[in-house]
Amino acid sequence: MELFGTNILELITNSTTITIIVCAIILFIAVIIIRKVIRSFFSRTSFIEERKEQTLEAMINSIISYIALISFIIVVLSQLGVDIGRILAGAGIIGVIIGFGAQSLIKDFFAGLFLLYEEQLHKGDYITLNNMHHGTVEDIGLRFLKIREWSGKLLTISNGQIHTIENYNFEYMRVIENVTTNFREDPRTVFNALEKTCERLNEELAIYLKRDLTRKTIEPFQVYGMTSLNDHYHGYQYTITGVVEDLVYWTASKETRRIIAETMYDHNIAMAEQRVQVQSYTTKEE
Repeated sequence: MELFGTNILELITNSTTITIIVCAIILFIAVIIIRKVIRSFFSRTSFIEERKEQTLEAMINSIISYIALISFIIVVLSQLGVDIGRILAGAGIIGVIIGFGAQSLIKDFFAGLFLLYEEQLHKGDYITLNNMHHGTVEDIGLRFLKIREWSGKLLTISNGQIHTIENYNFEYMRVIENVTTNFREDPRTVFNALEKTCERLNEELAIYLKRDLTRKTIEPFQVYGMTSLNDHYHGYQYTITGVVEDLVYWTASKETRRIIAETMYDHNIAMAEQRVQVQSYTTKEE
């Protein structure tokens, strides 16, 4: 029995293919175990915000995956008789790295580290990338950022291609809604209606308003004022603002517009309309 076990061990040791397969299995299991440990650690701690924990966890998992992959490649090359030390020490390695596009990989890698270090975004944030793509951050890796667009499409973009980030989830957002009325509407009547609108907003949307540590509202809904005397030649423009929690910004904005529209209708205030006047010229026969 002991001889049989020894023969199996020698077979595994001497077989390159089996060694590579065993190494791959060990690395795969190790990655799974480490990820579960990290997941358990973050689920039991609360020393940082949940979104930051999810972001840090995603980045650590990405690093672990790359370390496991690099380790596997080194094992494979070693089993094939390649001298790793000599390759790394060779002068031609720099040209090989550049030739395989390592510059792009390094750029993506450092861009990912800066995203994490500078806390430009977190997992679960709603963002706009490069003034083109809008969606919720699903994963932050060392090379790629994944965001889920509203349509359900998953966008994957390399970190090195990210130029601008507009983050809608940084502590608070200000709801800004503009109301343009007909030129014939009395501004005093409109202001009165808008004041009543704000009273209703502060009452019905109180749960969305941003509050300080003493639970005092930072900035309730209020009439900012008349922001244009001639809004694109359509009418007078008024603005209502209010600071809400970042996570409920879209819901608060939709509800704000609904309540404003209902109040304007209840007070019979005519909104601005675009009108096109066409004049026809006729020639008189003499």
